[in-house]
Amino acid sequence: MEGSWRRAAYQRLDQLTKPQGSLGRLEDLAAEICEIQETLQPALDPACLLLFAADHGLANDGVSAYPRAVTAQMVLNFLRGGAAANVLSAQTGCSLRIIDVGVDADFDAHPQLMQAKVARGTASILRADAMSTEQLQRALTAGREASQQALDAGCRVVLFGEMGIGNTAISSLLMSEVTGLPLAACVGPGTGLDPAGVSRKLAMLERVRERHTDAMRHGDEPTHTLTLMQRYGGFEIAALASAISTVAASKAVALIDGFAVTVAALLAERLYPGTLDRCIVSHCSAEPAHRLLLDHLRIEPLLSLGLRLGEGSGALLALPLLRSSVALFQGMATFSNAGVSTASQSHSE
Repeated sequence: MEGSWRRAAYQRLDQLTKPQGSLGRLEDLAAEICEIQETLQPALDPACLLLFAADHGLANDGVSAYPRAVTAQMVLNFLRGGAAANVLSAQTGCSLRIIDVGVDADFDAHPQLMQAKVARGTASILRADAMSTEQLQRALTAGREASQQALDAGCRVVLFGEMGIGNTAISSLLMSEVTGLPLAACVGPGTGLDPAGVSRKLAMLERVRERHTDAMRHGDEPTHTLTLMQRYGGFEIAALASAISTVAASKAVALIDGFAVTVAALLAERLYPGTLDRCIVSHCSAEPAHRLLLDHLRIEPLLSLGLRLGEGSGALLALPLLRSSVALFQGMATFSNAGVSTASQSHSE
């Protein structure tokens, strides 16, 4: 995306008291934020992390190193303040909201919890579609409403995370179907499977795809995308796609986390073209398919730290970089204001 706001931002960056381009990626980042927010006075506060949680029927069939019950246990951990997302949210001053769109458990009311449960997990896609058309629409609505509430609260950057045992398996299926890349290249260890576990996971997903060979490519891109989400899931991935597109359609920054969230952003792009141009990808995770997907999309993430946690952790770690880029853009003096000679005006050897 090369628009007028980005060009104007680069013009200002070239006037700041530094050699042109010497702040590297931070300059590109500041210009990108200006373009997304359509201003030369960008702002990144308040910030909010929306963390979508749901269970997957396929998790009962052994696609993860962890049992399905961990999804609910981790949601309780978020609500009690004990997860990495809580620590990093507090450190960065980013509010945290958990959206239950399909966890196989019931939770008491909590100020950080949005209760939007569609069902207690999707169906096992070895035997049925993940969800009905009506359930898909409810998941999409939950995502849209969660983002709209953050925007209505004045958030200028919205971070996106997920929690759902089995969702890397679902993300692998979706990635392969959308990009045309081989399924074997899209399947990885997820939460920590050993090579034998990855092989079992791949074999299971190949069985799933064989079940869905009928007319998967019929219809235009949005129709095909909705069909994929309905057949494979999950509730949190569908909600994320809707939530990301809602933020991208505003003048707020959508900050994307890891593999599953990037797949959701890809789905959002197919539903609403131009969405990815208004997103910033925070990091490349340790899931091998994430690098493959980012390369396919020609996106260079901000960080590469070997993370494979999810829950918005990479987005939270990248948030200070966004803030630093904006602070430099707005706070540094220009050559003319500071009385500093430019390179062309310098008489030094």
